[in-house]
Amino acid sequence: MSTSSERFIFEPSPEASAGSWAEDWQEIEKRAAADPLAYWEEQASELEWSQPWEAVLDDSNAPFYKWFVGGKTNIVTNAVDRHITGPHKNKLALIWESEDGKEVRTFSYFSLNRDVEKMANILKAMGVRKGDRVTIYLPRIPEVFFAMLACAKLGAVHSVVFAGFSSDALSSRIDDSESKLVITADGSWINGNVFPLKDIVDEAVKFSPTVENVIVVKRTGTEVHMDPTRDHWYHDLENLPIARGRCETVQVDAEDPLYILYTSGSTGKPKAILHTHGGYMVGTYTTLKNTFDIQEDDRFWCTADAGWVTGHSYLVYGPLLNGATTFMYEGGPTFPHPDRWWKLIEHYGITTFYTAPTAIRSLMRFGDAWATRHDLSSLRLIGSVGEPINPAAWHWFHSVVGGGKAPLMDTWWQTETGMFQITGVPSMPQKPGSAGRAVFGQVAEILDEHGNSVPDGQEGFLTLKNPWPAMARTLYNDEQRFVDTYWSTYPGRYMTGDAAKRDEDGYFWVIGRTDDVIKVSGHRLGTAEVEAAINSHSAVSESAAIGLPHEVKGNAIHSFVVLNQGYAGSRELTEELRAHVSSHLSPIAKPDEIEFVNTLPKTRSGKIMRRVLRARALGQDEGDLSTLEE
Repeated sequence: MSTSSERFIFEPSPEASAGSWAEDWQEIEKRAAADPLAYWEEQASELEWSQPWEAVLDDSNAPFYKWFVGGKTNIVTNAVDRHITGPHKNKLALIWESEDGKEVRTFSYFSLNRDVEKMANILKAMGVRKGDRVTIYLPRIPEVFFAMLACAKLGAVHSVVFAGFSSDALSSRIDDSESKLVITADGSWINGNVFPLKDIVDEAVKFSPTVENVIVVKRTGTEVHMDPTRDHWYHDLENLPIARGRCETVQVDAEDPLYILYTSGSTGKPKAILHTHGGYMVGTYTTLKNTFDIQEDDRFWCTADAGWVTGHSYLVYGPLLNGATTFMYEGGPTFPHPDRWWKLIEHYGITTFYTAPTAIRSLMRFGDAWATRHDLSSLRLIGSVGEPINPAAWHWFHSVVGGGKAPLMDTWWQTETGMFQITGVPSMPQKPGSAGRAVFGQVAEILDEHGNSVPDGQEGFLTLKNPWPAMARTLYNDEQRFVDTYWSTYPGRYMTGDAAKRDEDGYFWVIGRTDDVIKVSGHRLGTAEVEAAINSHSAVSESAAIGLPHEVKGNAIHSFVVLNQGYAGSRELTEELRAHVSSHLSPIAKPDEIEFVNTLPKTRSGKIMRRVLRARALGQDEGDLSTLEE
């Protein structure tokens, strides 16, 4: 049961392909498939190591794989240090603009290093050492870069928590990681209003005995309580003698931990994903270079917050490892007007733009004019992340924002994978709605519930066959849960938790989470597939589909629909949408119920929380809501 979008193929233009890092992608794919370890060793050799590795991969204790065994480096050595001794010394590393547009801060690699050293010296003076955990609860400001890089420079482990979580959610993460220090701000600007970060931290650390110090960045100027025994203004600290002078980057083992990042499952306690220096460094460096074809004059904008893995891998570390200029904007896409992002792209000459389908669909609601009034011709590549992008959003993003010329790099990956797993490169043909092909060196396979490969075109469970450098090493303090969650369903293979299908050309179509697969009268329907059909109607901005128990069909499809401006929910529109789904996907996929709503519950990374909708519809407990946006 496939959508007609599979028949559309966009061939790459000669301009996009010529001279790209993966220009001859078929040859690279073939070579990496023949010897994945040789491929990853070649990529690692492009970076600096203070001690060479003895083995590329140690799989003797799978699934606790080790990469670049015996090698020593530090991700900061390659993200910052090596650039300040070469031609990138005075190149812009970071451009930042405030939400109101009145503040712009720029940092060359040289000045970025100076601020990272300053932060690292302060942390060191406060007793932070190799292996210690530091919680970072900061908004989209340059200090989040300084804090992450300073922790890594010292060999400390950072735990970045999205600056919007409640005090309970923050407290649980501080306690679980046993952080000795928290870095925050007095507040953050959100759509012209102040969000009280420091107040939330105060509440969170009341019962956190491991926290010894709290560093506070002054961002909004709002009055906050400062405990003289624990709290320190960053602007005061950076003027003290302790902040001055060089701070050497600690050389760590390739397998030493770099960061913990919490991600919620469908239920229960958030999982503490642990990533390490060496493999994560190689994986993010390589995948960003190939997929977004990073060039010397690029200005790369990933709209993700640093509190999510996309921000870790492709806002902070990936661009800096490639010596690129990364751009960060403090605010959101529609404040004060729906052209805020397009204005920034035009003003700064952004060349590569990477965002989520949720954001694209929300901007589509306002029509083309907000985007077309701006000159977006600087864009040579655009990208999508976070969830399957439906064909309608793909075409709008490609034609209106990308001018019909910029290749659209869809990317499928997870917090646990650390780097892209299924995507494309600019020289590769594209299929709207498909995430692309497995990255070089990886094998993705679709299996049935018995572990057998399914034929092309048939849906099943998406698994990853080969280990990869940026893979999570474990769950912090919970190794058994790591094994049970990801490696026990199909021994020797990573279970992604997503349903997908592979077409005859080797392209993967991600359907959605396996707990978001609806079985109607024996037919498996992915929520993303049903939603793509609903979203292709001109009245619809976005939608969410869930399966509710049905005594005859097993599951009945219940859809929640957000309409574009100018449309109102009605019985006539309900029937029109049901007929639309029937004709665009299948009569089997026709929703039994359609509920018109103003918003959908989402995580702060933009993913629709269908389990919350399901619980609400059934009158059940909604479970862990710590990752809910509102």
